[in-house]
Amino acid sequence: MTTKKIFILLGHPDKETRTGSFADAYERGARAGGHEVRRMNIGDMVFDPILHKGYKVVQPYEPDLVTAQENILWCDDFIIFYPSWWSTMPALLKGFFDRAWMPRFAFSFKKEGFMAGMFWRRLLKGRRAHVYISSDSHPFFSHILFGDHSREIKRCILSFAGFSSHVTKVGPLKFANEARLDKWRTKMEKWGRSGY
Repeated sequence: MTTKKIFILLGHPDKETRTGSFADAYERGARAGGHEVRRMNIGDMVFDPILHKGYKVVQPYEPDLVTAQENILWCDDFIIFYPSWWSTMPALLKGFFDRAWMPRFAFSFKKEGFMAGMFWRRLLKGRRAHVYISSDSHPFFSHILFGDHSREIKRCILSFAGFSSHVTKVGPLKFANEARLDKWRTKMEKWGRSGY
């Protein structure tokens, strides 16, 4: 098996959660599988999640954002864990992407010629992302009722920057007992070991 450089980002503001335990299990498996692993927890990071002036004013990066960007450039695989809240990601994680996914890091628009500004270069091409989204509801019924809420992260953020990406939805968790949660953790550890 080929070893990989894996960057894990826990997108739940509280690491002491079911989602956090899934990230822990994945990390254990990845390390046991011989992969190089770096991890950051969004709740431990110190940064302003608000892009106050959009792209009009350069907003200096805080050290944690610089480290996260370095980890993204370093990795082969970017692994993201977060819960679905109101069919989207937690606000702090969205704020991370608002701040970190900047021009000249994640993308650059064509500035000249025919249809300038309509096409862009994906600057993070060649990397893979796997997103694990946990939910209290069953993924199938959530999809029927509310549509595919993974498009935002998969297509509009990761693919936009050049990642090939995959999403795994984990649920239902609301009434899951410890035996059921342990099955999920075992799966996460196995996927981490294989670098899935």
